[in-house]
Amino acid sequence: MRHQPDTAVIRVLVSDDTRVHTELLADALKRDGNLEVTTLLCGSDGLTSGVNLGDTDVLVISCNLDERPGRGFEILRGLRALHPELRAVMLLDTTQGEMILEAFRAGARGIFSKDDSIEILGKCLRKVYEGQIWANSEQMATLVEALASSHNIRAVDAKGLNLLSKRESEVVRGVAQGLSNRELAERLNLSQHTIKNCLFRIFDKLGVSSRVELLFMTLSQERHANSASNYFLNERAYEALQDEPALIGCRNAAGRGVLLAQLALAQFYGSRQDPDSALQAYMWYSVASEQISRGYKQAAKSLSMEQLLQAEQMAAECMNKKPQSVASRPRTRSAPRLMTRDRLSAASGDGRY
Repeated sequence: MRHQPDTAVIRVLVSDDTRVHTELLADALKRDGNLEVTTLLCGSDGLTSGVNLGDTDVLVISCNLDERPGRGFEILRGLRALHPELRAVMLLDTTQGEMILEAFRAGARGIFSKDDSIEILGKCLRKVYEGQIWANSEQMATLVEALASSHNIRAVDAKGLNLLSKRESEVVRGVAQGLSNRELAERLNLSQHTIKNCLFRIFDKLGVSSRVELLFMTLSQERHANSASNYFLNERAYEALQDEPALIGCRNAAGRGVLLAQLALAQFYGSRQDPDSALQAYMWYSVASEQISRGYKQAAKSLSMEQLLQAEQMAAECMNKKPQSVASRPRTRSAPRLMTRDRLSAASGDGRY
C-alpha cells in the first residue's frame, strides 16, 4: 500500500472480533500513510459508551463482537440510528447470501471478507469515504434479487408528507426489481428520456446520487418496516426490541402515546433482570394502564348495563379460550368472572371508580 501525499487522510476506527485481531488489523492499516487509524479494544462497550464518532471518517466493524455471532450487526444498527451519516465497512467471515443482506440492512456502506487482502481493504475504505458503495458484482446481484420481492419505499419529509409522486414511486419499485431505463419506459409507457429525468428528480428528493444508493435506501426502509410489524404484531413483541433501532423507534412511538408501543416496552423491560429495567417496566405499565383506564371508561359510557354485562361475558370467554400449556392447564374450568353491578356502574360513569 503506497503512500500518496495528494490523497486526503482518512480517519479510521477499527473494532474487530477480538483484541488481538483488532490490533493486528490496525497495525496493517497504519502502513498506509493516508490512513489515521485508532482502535477500540473492548468490544461493543467501547462503541456504545459515548465514543466520539465525529472524529471518525470510516468505521471498520466485525460482524461478530463480544464472542457473539451477529452482534456487530446489532451495534451498527444502533450507531446508525444515532449517527445517520456514519460510514461503515463490515468485516464478514463469509460474503454469501444472508450475511451480505444483513450487513447492508444494518447500515454498512461496504462489506469486506476476512479472506481478502489488506490492500483491497485500503481501497474499500477510500471508496466508502468518497461516498460510494463497496460490493462486487456477485454481491450486488444478491441484493437486487432480494429487493425484487420486497421493494416498497415510502419517503417522507419532517412533517410526514410524501416526497415522491405516484409515478416516482413506480419508478423506484422498478429500479428495486432491477429494471433498466428501457424496461422501465416500456412498462410505464414513457420515453427513456422521461425515465432518466424522473430518476434525477428522485435522486434529488432522497439525497442519493445513483441507482445503487437508491437500492440500499429501499433495502434499509424495508428492514425498518419489518422491525415495526415485528414488535407491534408478534405475541412476544418485546423480543424484537433487542434490535437497537427497533427499541429507539418503539420509545419514540410510546412517547407519542401509541399504546402498543408502551406495552411492548413494559414487556421488554420486565423480561430483564436488573433494577433499572424494573423501574422502566413499572413506568411503562403505569403509563399504559392509565391510557387503558381512560379508554375503558370512555367506551363504557356509550353502553347500557345489559351491554356492559354482555361485553364482560365476551371478555371472560375470550380469556378462557387463550391457549394454555398442558402443565399449566387447570383440571376443571372455572366459571367466567363477571363484573359486579357496582363495578359496571363505576365503569359506565354512574358511580365512583
